[in-house]
Amino acid sequence: MQDKYDYLVTGGAGFIGSHLCELLLSRGKSVLVLDNLSTGSLSNIALCSENPGFRFEKGSVIDESLVKELVYKCGKVIHLAAAVGVEKIIREPVETIETNVMGTANVLMSANSYGTPVFITSTSEVYGKSEKVPFREDGDIVLGATSRSRWSYACSKATDEFLALAYWKAKGLPVVIGRLFNTVGPRQSGRYGMVLPRFIEQAVNSRPITVFGDGKQTRCFSLVDEIADAVVSLVENADAAGRVVNIGSTQEVSIENLAQRVKKISGSDSEIVFIPYNEAYPEDFEDMQRRVPEVSLLRELTGKTPEAGIDTIIRKILDT
Repeated sequence: MQDKYDYLVTGGAGFIGSHLCELLLSRGKSVLVLDNLSTGSLSNIALCSENPGFRFEKGSVIDESLVKELVYKCGKVIHLAAAVGVEKIIREPVETIETNVMGTANVLMSANSYGTPVFITSTSEVYGKSEKVPFREDGDIVLGATSRSRWSYACSKATDEFLALAYWKAKGLPVVIGRLFNTVGPRQSGRYGMVLPRFIEQAVNSRPITVFGDGKQTRCFSLVDEIADAVVSLVENADAAGRVVNIGSTQEVSIENLAQRVKKISGSDSEIVFIPYNEAYPEDFEDMQRRVPEVSLLRELTGKTPEAGIDTIIRKILDT
């Protein structure tokens, strides 16, 4: 077991984290993962575990002493650990806020002790109900009332961003913040409300494909391989320090059309069924109609943006 690693990846046994670990290892980097396996899985990192430059540590980012110990052993930190998925966030609001805010605070405090560069994973959710589409990194944040638990996730991630930028401005800690937009691909679970894996699982099992709301809401889906590549490119670019960067595709698709594409490409005989929000979620649920990123900053810093089309992504998931 080695003493030093190139990267610490919190949440590395999760969907995005496991793909990120595979990419780093394929580039000859050594990787230490911290994950409590609440939503991640050892099966996600089975291939990584065969690499001598990989180590897994079961634990939580809430554990301050453990986080500090692991950060000390690593050259850079990619912080992915968070409560994820709309359903989980709504049904477990306390865990969402504590994990996202306290966990990020522990990572930043530990990184600052050693001057370790950090990538903080944020989300398009922070744009809230803003109607200024496409979303720009310097655009206003418009959140709903605090009585609506739907917004606790967005608020917690915005707090993470404020704290990360404070460390950069006040202490010079190299931090970069990536706002991810609907990352999808193999190994993603529909268990926590993720729409595309849920549609695919329903389609291949000949169950009704359930569209929440009227299906007119639109999203931009990005292949996880391209997102992982963008994250690593930003982490390794010193010019990205102190920046907030949108990471996502700009190819917009309605949820109704997404369901139709999944049904067609999978050859499913499933019926597409529309379920009102008040039947799918608690009474206080709110949604956004459009979520599209402005990605010129990502292109400027990395030279590229996610390009995989939704049909390609659906086929890739079905083939795994």
